[in-house]
Parts: sequence; structure tokens; C-alpha cells
Amino acid sequence: MTEPRWFSQPYPPEGASAAEGIRNQLGRPELDLLTILVRESAQNSWDARLEKSSVPVDYRIDMWTVGPAHAGAWRELLLADAPNHAEDFPLRDTLKRGPIRVLSVSDRGTRGLGGPTRADNAVGPDRDFVSFIRNIGEPRDTALGGGTYGFGKGIFYLLSRPGTVIVHSRCRTAVGRHETRLIGCTLWKSYVASEPDGNRRYTGRHWWGDTSGEVVEPLVGEEAEAVAQRLGLKGFGPEETGTTVVVVDPSLDDLQPVEAADYLSDTIAWHLWPKMISTAGKPPAMRFSVAYDGVQHPVPDPRTTRPLNMFVAAYEAMVGPDGSDLACLKPKKHLGRLGLVKRIMPSLEPTRASRMLDIEDLIHHVCLMRPAELVVTYHPGPKPPSTNQGYAGVFRADEAMDDVYAKAEPPTHDAWNPHSLDRPESTYVQTTFRRIGESLEQLLSLSGTARPGASSVALGAASSLFSGLVGGAWGIGGATAYSKPGSTAMAASRSTNAEDPATHKVADSRRPPTRFTDRTDLDNRHPTGDFGNDGRPDTGKPGSGAFEAPRRRPRVQYVGDPYYDDREDASVLVQEFRLPVPGPQRVRIDLAVTLPGTGGRETDPPIGASMPVLIGWEDETGRLHTSDPQVVEGGDSIWRAVVRPAPDTMTEIGIKVEAVRTS
Repeated sequence: MTEPRWFSQPYPPEGASAAEGIRNQLGRPELDLLTILVRESAQNSWDARLEKSSVPVDYRIDMWTVGPAHAGAWRELLLADAPNHAEDFPLRDTLKRGPIRVLSVSDRGTRGLGGPTRADNAVGPDRDFVSFIRNIGEPRDTALGGGTYGFGKGIFYLLSRPGTVIVHSRCRTAVGRHETRLIGCTLWKSYVASEPDGNRRYTGRHWWGDTSGEVVEPLVGEEAEAVAQRLGLKGFGPEETGTTVVVVDPSLDDLQPVEAADYLSDTIAWHLWPKMISTAGKPPAMRFSVAYDGVQHPVPDPRTTRPLNMFVAAYEAMVGPDGSDLACLKPKKHLGRLGLVKRIMPSLEPTRASRMLDIEDLIHHVCLMRPAELVVTYHPGPKPPSTNQGYAGVFRADEAMDDVYAKAEPPTHDAWNPHSLDRPESTYVQTTFRRIGESLEQLLSLSGTARPGASSVALGAASSLFSGLVGGAWGIGGATAYSKPGSTAMAASRSTNAEDPATHKVADSRRPPTRFTDRTDLDNRHPTGDFGNDGRPDTGKPGSGAFEAPRRRPRVQYVGDPYYDDREDASVLVQEFRLPVPGPQRVRIDLAVTLPGTGGRETDPPIGASMPVLIGWEDETGRLHTSDPQVVEGGDSIWRAVVRPAPDTMTEIGIKVEAVRTS
């Protein structure tokens, strides 16, 4: 049986890359090493997926301390023919000084590291082994893949304190047989060694494997499986292919292993959630797991984990009819699809993983991704007016533009930098951010106009402690009317200069209230008249036998959703609205609360409890009118109902309107 040995690469006459240069390929990323590990290794796994397989890619991270049954084999096998000086080869001290700690990243349902094992023979498209083990900076060969130049593999060496990894892989050979391969690699720093015939320079790259030939080769077949078993590495099933990369003595950024496992789970959710969701009836593209010493640390479900569920909703909007196409007009080019959602929500409790993305207590971000649907970054947009309102977006680049966005990424694939491109490609990326900004401005109605579809009534908002939106009760009684702006109806001829007592009711007291969830239904129910006290339409003056000329009834047009705002030291709810029908009209507030878990609507507080209170009606100039009801002139002006919510409740806001007769 072949025993693996170390081979240290000397500088050849024609020169070679020093280990330091290769380690520095990632530059100085803003993300920490564990986050980059998740992003880059998952990207490698996705690019290596079996194209014709309908089974999700299995991706897992395991951390453990090598037990007594295997620690001896680690020291015996991995110290054979190792360089003598610890400063040139720190793995020597790592294996001698105490417990051996390792972290492995595994994928299954992938190709494994196949193809030729020598770089000079890797002339065809199948060259995964030499791309990962030997070569540096090869351009990607996976269409619409996540990686570009393969620098991401450097994270394994940076994460290892001695710069050492063990690679255990199973692939299919050119003749269709399965083959197991095992090889070790160290990437540290160049050095000069004293030898009998003089000093010699070495690149700082070392390989551990079969050194019997002119080039160090991986152990293969039964020999690879036997050594992997001695090291305690998990084997492969009969038909299983994939790769396990074992990082020796990982740097956990001062985290305890249990804390690191939780952090890795959370990081997977934030950076890989698009691969975790099922869409169009298809299963998730990837499955993820994290374990420390055999104990699972579950990866959060993005559909049920706030605020990732907002990004999932934005993704579904993007792929559905609510998504929008973004385009560059000059040069003309389709850039991709954008989906946006906006919600009232309580403040977030940031985690270490979200803080790494500069996401603290408020979501106002658009997730950028290429067609591979791996998160590039969370692009921040303008902040909503309060911390209780947030929005999330997803932009996915068009397939035809994938190369442009890929070239705009740094080696860590965590940004799009237009300044790194030439025109017109830089224009496309710059225009992408500009189009996203325009869409966000429309979403937030920053220009003072309602966004398309804003005529839909939004009647509820959460209090400062709750996040749900509560739909208001739709009333058909009295003079309250909610319908599309501009509709006409016959007005009853009775005097309404004074408020009719019936207008204090939601519905006729002799009939149960009728609730609607669509204003069109209300309009169509009695399209030609107002409602009398008996619940039937009025048809004109009593005894006159004639109708008055049709005129438009007063209407409330709600502008956007209610949102939280700060007024002096108080947090208030604000509902913007218009009265689209001209003329003087009387508005009054209709407030109620819903207690958590009851589903009931309460307008009278229990003893000692508080209720939401109208602070006033704010006009476009910012002047606050405190009377209720308040006479308002109809038109295009936007008014705001300013409400102080009741603590520990969910607040409903409704606005009622009636015409004011002037003669």
C-alpha cells in the first residue's frame, strides 16, 4: 500500500507563484472568514452540481475534535516527510501540541473533483481536479455559474491556521467508473531551505499524496478509501459522488465552536436562502446542515424567519406578475427583474450574521443576485419614515447580462462595482442601481404621489409591539362610503347640513353589519343610490316623484399603507388620504384595537386600558387641525390622520366622510 508523503514545490527555472501571492488573491474583504467560507464553498458546490439530477445538492458543514481512535493516524500520516522548520510549515506544531480540531465542508449530488490529475494533461473541459488542487485563476467554465476565476478556494487555506486542507472526493472517470481521490494541500509562505548542494527557494506550496512518481498524485481507489477511514473521514455511498474539504485547525474568529456552529447556520440562511426555497412546485435546489461534534445546529427556514421572509416574498413577487423589468435605454438592454414588498414591522433584533451585512434594526434593502441565484449583496435603499416600516427587494440579473455582472464582482463576489468595467458595461451596472432607486422611490411615494394601485384601502397598522396589519371593518350604513374615486350616485334629498344620527352607526341597527373586502363589491351592490335608514336605497325627495341630477358622493382615497413616524418624543401612526371629490366635506376618525390572539375588534376599552387617540388632521403644509370631525376641502391635496396608538394592541384606522351642504 502506498503511504502518503509530503512534497514541497521548489521554484522552477521559469518561475512560479509564491504562496503569499495566492493567499492574497482575496484581497481584504469586508466579510469575515466564516462568511466567505459559506459563500465561496456553496458557490463551488452549486457550480459542481449534477446537471441532469432532480435531487437537491446536499451541502453540510461539520466541526469536530479528532478523537483518540484517529488522532494517532493524523499525526503519523500527516507528519511523514513534512518540512522540518515550523515557521515554514506550521502544521507540524499544530499536530503535536494538543487536540486536533477540524472543520469540513461537504457536498453530495455534485460531480466531485474529476478529470486529469496533472495540469499539463488537463486540456479538455473536464478539469475540476487540477482547477481546485493545482491551478490558480482559471476562468469559469460553468455557464451561468456563480464563480468566476476560482479564487474562492483560497478561503479554505486562509481559514486554516496552518494553511492546510485535506481533500476527499469521489467522481466518475472518463470510462464511467467511480473513483475515490484523496490528497492534502498546504499553502503557507515561500522560504529558503539549506540543502547539501546549497540554498534552495521554495514557493510555500506543499502537496500530500503519492510521491512515487515525478509529480505528487492523489491516492486513488481503495488506497484513498483506506487512508480516509484511518483519519475518520466519512466515506461515500456506492453511487455517491461529491467532495469533502477538511480544514485543519480552523480559525473561528474567537467564537466557541458551539457559537460558531450557530453563526454558520444563520450565515447560510442570510446568504443562501434562494437555494433553500421551493418555487413553482419544485423542491429546493440545495439542502443545508451544520453540526458540531455530531449535534445538529438547524439552519433557519427563510420562509418563517423574520426578516428573511420579506426577501422570500420579494423573490416571489419578482418571478410573478408583480415583478418589473428593468432596462437601460441607451444603450438599449434588458437588465433583469425586480420584486419589491413593503410591510409595517417591529424593530429587528440584529444578529452577528445580519450585522456582517450592515443590517441592524430596519430592512430597507434589495438583494442582488445573478442568474445562479446566489446572494451577491444586500443593497441598501432609502430608509422608510420610521423603524416600524420596512421593505425588501430582490433583483435578478438577466441571463444575457450574466457576464457583465460577473465581471463587476470582486474575487469574493460580494458587490457589483461599475467602476471596474469599461463602457458600455459600466453603464449597465450604474443604470441597474438607478432603476432600483427609481422603483424604491415609487414604492415609498417619496415624490408625494401615490404609487400605482394605492387606491386600495389599507386600514390597519401594528402598534409599536406588534407587526401584523389589521384590515378594517367595512360599513355600509350612514353616510360612510368607500369606493373608487370619481364614481357617481344619486344623492338623497333630505337635509344633511346637520349630521344625521344614522351616520354614527356602522350599519342599520336592525340589520347585521355587512363586511366587504373589495370596494368594487360595495359600489356594485347599490350603484344608483345612497342608503336610507331601513337599509334600502333612497330614490329621491319624499313624495316628489322625481330624482335630483346625479352628483358625485364624497369618497376617501387612502394613499399607501399606514406607517409609523416620530413627532417630538412620541411615536405615532400616520394614514395619508385624499378626498378626490371637490367641495367641503366632513371627515372623522374611526379607531379600534385588536388584541393579540382574540381576532376581535374593540372600540370601548376595558377599565384601565388605553385606546388609540386621534392627535389631529395634518394638511400638506404640516399644520395640525385637532378638531374631530374636521371640515376639509376636497381635491388633490394629501391629508394625514395622525394617531397615537394604544400600547400592546394592534390599531385599526378608518376614515369616514360626508358631504357638507352649503345651501
